Amino acid sequence: MRAGSKYQHLIHGAGCPCHTPEFARLNKRLMDGFSRRSVLKGAAATIAAGALASMPSLAQANDRAVLLTNVRIFDGLSDALIEGRNVLVSNGRIEALIPVAEDVADADVVDCGNRVLMPGLIDAHWHSLLCAIPMQTAMTAQVPYVHLVAAAESEKTLMRGFTTVRDVGGPAFALKRAIDGGKAIGPRIYPAGAMITQTSGHGDFRMPYEIPASDNTDLSHAEEAGISSIANGVPQVLKRVREQLMLGASQIKIMTGGGVSSQYDPIPSLQFTPDEIRAAVQATEDWGTYVCAHVYTAEGIKRSIENGVACIEHGQLADEETVRMIVDTGTWWSIQPFLADEDSNPQGTEQQRQDQRNIAEGTVRCFEWADKFNIERMVWGTDILFNPAKTNSQGRQLAKLAEWFSPATVLKMATSRTGELLQLSGVRNPYRGRVGVIEAGAFADMLLIDGNPLEDISLIADPDNMAVIMKDGRFFKNTLV
Repeated sequence: MRAGSKYQHLIHGAGCPCHTPEFARLNKRLMDGFSRRSVLKGAAATIAAGALASMPSLAQANDRAVLLTNVRIFDGLSDALIEGRNVLVSNGRIEALIPVAEDVADADVVDCGNRVLMPGLIDAHWHSLLCAIPMQTAMTAQVPYVHLVAAAESEKTLMRGFTTVRDVGGPAFALKRAIDGGKAIGPRIYPAGAMITQTSGHGDFRMPYEIPASDNTDLSHAEEAGISSIANGVPQVLKRVREQLMLGASQIKIMTGGGVSSQYDPIPSLQFTPDEIRAAVQATEDWGTYVCAHVYTAEGIKRSIENGVACIEHGQLADEETVRMIVDTGTWWSIQPFLADEDSNPQGTEQQRQDQRNIAEGTVRCFEWADKFNIERMVWGTDILFNPAKTNSQGRQLAKLAEWFSPATVLKMATSRTGELLQLSGVRNPYRGRVGVIEAGAFADMLLIDGNPLEDISLIADPDNMAVIMKDGRFFKNTLV
């Protein structure tokens, strides 16, 4: 960490609010006015998609190729800008990086004014359905409203320069379909679907009066909504994982440790037995993809890795031995900048606030270890939940990482590195092509920046600095015309 860093005296609150009484009441009231099964399994998505269908189609590719000229290129891989090349885009893909002296016929030429062209940003830990709706609103809203709010926020996400997100919890399948089908505007979504949790785990949102549950008890509201799925024992784990794969999950998320704001599961708690974790991993690998795990502590991380988890979500309470284990096993690490700054939100009991302080301090230690061990499989995400006022901090939170890493490394974490992680989805990858890089054959998801983010990383924090936002070879923002 740089000398004099403002993060040397952390008092931050990290963690999601998803185990508060308010959220439990949200789950209880989310279905008001709707049949439990019919709404959540059909009507919510149908009504939301029907409303979106009135929007003009957004899936049309440009009729002609586009040649981006007079650019300096950050390709997502190199530490320096590439000069002397133009970028040819055709049919939604980057066709080639062409020497500036080479003529291209039948292409629309766009003079980029010597700006920096870079890949679209990727958030590796996003909640498309849950990030931008306040708890109180969600508690009183009809379910289709939640989906419509998410659709509106998805456009804002893209217009912040995030052309891809890895969704790690929530019923994002219908939104993804609407975006891919040109019925809504938004980033590419790699959906995990419902978070798989044990009883009393970080994802069990039931109230105590709903316990004990009998074998014939209906699913909880959160399960009906597709937010989480409770599984106990190997057979149930296999069933719930396979259900999410059936719905279209590109990866599976399980909860193997406690949460900061949880009512039932303290942070040190270990969740899912080794056999249960291995079952989730086996079912997922059988479908050609991988498991990521919510967990903070060293013991939870070790159990997860030892039983096949491919990516750790959070992990701020790791110790140095565990960090070495992450490195030695080639495990991916998706970490969030839970820091004592303008984006912190201390909450809950004194114990919870202390947990938040510990995680904030652990965040700094982990960033320092990542720099020390040159961890190349560390990616970045925000984990914004029920906080519409903070969704616009997405780029700012990424820029914070320059406190510990070079601007080039920060940009790689949110472009090519996360793009490599997304490739772990294998045959479950919903988008057959590379993202996070500017190279021949990759998807044409690119940003044109006013200024050089390799010199001033703060440029990516403000969308006003993005002269062009392109996804799939289409201009969603173009200030050059």
